[in-house]
Amino acid sequence: MSIWAIIIKYREGLQQGLLVTLELCLIIWGAGIVGGSLLGVAGAKWKSWIGVPSRIISFVLSGIPVLVFLFWLHYPLQAELHVVIPPFYTAAAALSLLNVVAVADLVRAVLRDFPQQYIVAAQVCGLTHKDIVLRIQLPIVLRQIIPGLLTLQVNMLQVTIFASLISVDEIFRVTQRINAEIYQPVEVFTALGVFFLAICLPMNGLALWLRMRFTRDVSEN
Repeated sequence: MSIWAIIIKYREGLQQGLLVTLELCLIIWGAGIVGGSLLGVAGAKWKSWIGVPSRIISFVLSGIPVLVFLFWLHYPLQAELHVVIPPFYTAAAALSLLNVVAVADLVRAVLRDFPQQYIVAAQVCGLTHKDIVLRIQLPIVLRQIIPGLLTLQVNMLQVTIFASLISVDEIFRVTQRINAEIYQPVEVFTALGVFFLAICLPMNGLALWLRMRFTRDVSEN
């Protein structure tokens, strides 16, 4: 059976798996971008109260493999708390937390490296604090952050496949079931690879173009 024949025959299951993957991604992306941005700004502003604890959490989580963290939240933690949480919500919470911490690190680093002479020059020119933030800081910070942010979200899309290992019916788990039925791993997983390439390559390409076009070392000026 060819790749296209497999896609056509199992299109309903693949579509359902794709929807679950996209739903999971939207939650992870939304929570990570919004929560991580707020945490990063707060960490840069209140270094002792928020910045240091968030860096410690980031350091600890960076030493734990994603799969181990996901399994720990789904099995041991829930067993200890005597609760049962649907796997989808466990995966969404775990991956969202990782995304929040990663985005916060990115935002905090860009804000930390922002050259203060830009702000001083704006103050000398008589700009208000609001004008400085909206017309100088925000545009430069966004240009520095967006390429890395896109790359990070592509990575988060790719790690959603780990959710299949705690029984989330996303695209990878559906693909495994199809392969178990027809046992054509080359065709089945090639189709899955094409799916990820179709989504990830344009985002990575856009991130690369933005990085080459806009990102530079602002500290040089």
